[in-house]
Amino acid sequence: MCKFFSLVSKGDGVAMYFDYKIRKQILNKKLNYELDSHTSIADYFSYKAEKEDKLNKYEYNPLTKVFTIDQLNTYDDSKKIEKFCNELDFKLIVPELIIKPIIRPFKDRQCLEVTKDDLKLLKKWASVWDSVRDSVWDSVRDSVWDSVEASVGASVWASVRDSVRDSVWDSVWDSVWDSVRDSVWASVGDSVWAYYGSFIDIKYKYNLKPAQELWEKGLVPAYNSKDKIWYLCGANGKIVWQGKISNIK
Repeated sequence: MCKFFSLVSKGDGVAMYFDYKIRKQILNKKLNYELDSHTSIADYFSYKAEKEDKLNKYEYNPLTKVFTIDQLNTYDDSKKIEKFCNELDFKLIVPELIIKPIIRPFKDRQCLEVTKDDLKLLKKWASVWDSVRDSVWDSVRDSVWDSVEASVGASVWASVRDSVRDSVWDSVWDSVWDSVRDSVWASVGDSVWAYYGSFIDIKYKYNLKPAQELWEKGLVPAYNSKDKIWYLCGANGKIVWQGKISNIK
């Protein structure tokens, strides 16, 4: 399956790809193509059927800067195409996409102390989390997915989700498990989903910003449903604050 961002060339160092205008036409069903399909890109630029087999096919992840040679079918121009990708302004491809470093909160941010502002953010996030308590994981996830798919397409969202997950998922879960262990999984998962949303600038159904801001500071909220206690996990996943939301002034 082709990934965002896909492009092709005829071996001359000139990239062919779907820009914002073309992508919006596809999303609005005005063009019958798949967003990041090499075959669709080739067909759009008049390299149909067997002519497609003469094109080089590449993929590039603007978040991780990973460039992939999918197929070389003619002269190798991969160096030129990779340079093009590294210099490309992705606002011309997906204006809503936010290119920024992926933060691993317990490694890239060694937060040891919690401020009053951090607790205010936690209180706001707890309110959002509580408002969809019956199925918060599904609700936050589906809110992100529905909004993003309609705006930028499934391939862009999958790229964001997979890039962030591969960078942070295991370290966050393992660290929180070592510190808390009991009854926190849904709340931690929702913080991860909220952080996914920070890479795409659109209006979401729920206010994800409190969790996103905490994450950027190196703090991940976790809720112990058994004891009704919130935690903020910081450096190395250790608990740097715990208590009840009602006690935050």
